[in-house]
Amino acid sequence: MFMKNSTIWILAIVITIGAAYYQRKTGPTYPKKVKIELNGTLHKFKLIRTSNNDKDAKIEITIPDTLISGSINYRLFPIKDTWKTVEFVRNNENLIALLPKQPAAGKLEYYVSLGNRNNPEVTTSTEHIIIRFKGNVPAWALIPHILFMFVAMLLSTLTGFMAAIKNEKQQLYGKLTLLFLFVGGMIFGPIIQQYAFGQAWTGVPFGWDLTDNKTLIALIFWIFAVMANRKKANYKLTILASVVLFLIYIIPHSLFGSEFDYSQGKVVTGLITGIIW
Repeated sequence: MFMKNSTIWILAIVITIGAAYYQRKTGPTYPKKVKIELNGTLHKFKLIRTSNNDKDAKIEITIPDTLISGSINYRLFPIKDTWKTVEFVRNNENLIALLPKQPAAGKLEYYVSLGNRNNPEVTTSTEHIIIRFKGNVPAWALIPHILFMFVAMLLSTLTGFMAAIKNEKQQLYGKLTLLFLFVGGMIFGPIIQQYAFGQAWTGVPFGWDLTDNKTLIALIFWIFAVMANRKKANYKLTILASVVLFLIYIIPHSLFGSEFDYSQGKVVTGLITGIIW
């Protein structure tokens, strides 16, 4: 039994870390790796896709060749807006430019253009990037949210494996999964949303924020699983809840998240505001 328990713990940890890494790497807020070729040289760098809205967003790329200069072209997103340009300023090997800060959940579409000062006709541009601005989220809310959600995923995976081998401890670990999921997703999650975008809940029935909705779906499945295991073990429902949370967990974080509507002057994905205060 010891070997079985140790094996499922290792599997659960590996799967949870892998899922968390995949979710982060594929999310729309993770810096985008881009490549751009100029004068036969391939330049690689990252462009940010999220920034706090208390200051302008700093775009910094490393281009050692001092003959290369560039600019950033940007516009409001997703409305039809005119393109504006800001020039890069060189600081040793780095090119630095600032994108104007936006309201919480406001977005800009931008791309980088590079050229050679000795040959102005030769220019090249990157793909278009979407950057979203957010309010500052305090560490006391963010760190517990991340930890509770990570542990919830770990316990959910572990519980699923226990149910698969018909280990009765799956009932206890199922309750712990539900507890961590509720605290991380339904308490600290809304607090983070409030700080970041000014709205505590932007999921059903008030909006279609995917992060909130997928948390709600996972919670519902685990509530049913825990309730079904109250009197006797229900291994199938536990496994189902575990699989659902895993599938939800690997959905890129912040996909289809809160968005500022410039025409209305407000965030359009939720209606509950100010309840944290």
